[in-house]
Amino acid sequence: MFPTMSETAFFIRRQAAKITPLVLEKLLPKLPMLKMEFTQIKSPEFPHLFEQLEFLADVVEDFAEGADKEIPYTTVAEAAFAILFVHRHLDILPDDGDGHGQAHATDSSVVRNVIQHHQAVLSAYAARHQMAWNGAITKP
Repeated sequence: MFPTMSETAFFIRRQAAKITPLVLEKLLPKLPMLKMEFTQIKSPEFPHLFEQLEFLADVVEDFAEGADKEIPYTTVAEAAFAILFVHRHLDILPDDGDGHGQAHATDSSVVRNVIQHHQAVLSAYAARHQMAWNGAITKP
C-alpha cells in the first residue's frame, strides 16, 4: 500500500529539514554523475522521471553554485532530498526484471510531490533560465 500524498509530503518535509549547506556542498560535485545515472531509469509507467530529476538537479546545482539566488532554501533542500532518495533506491535495490516497478512508483511520488509543492518557484526558475516548463514536469 502506498502512503497518501499528505504522508509523503510530511515525510519529504521532515527529511529535507536534514539537508544542510554541508550536504549540498558534498552533493554538488556528484550531480553530473547522478544526472548520468538517472538517464538509465527506464520505466514506461513513469516516463518523465528522468526529466524531472534532471530539472531538480539543475535547480540544486544553480543554487549551490550561486547562479540563482532567488530559489528559497526549502525548495533546494526538498529537491536535494528527492535526488538523494532516488539515488539511494537505484543503489540498494537489485534489478528485479521489471525496472524496479514499486521503487519507481515511490521515487516518482516523492519527485512529483516536491515539484507540485514548489510549482510556482520552479516555474519562475525555469522562466529565468529559459528552460521549458511543460506538463511533462508534473506528470508521473
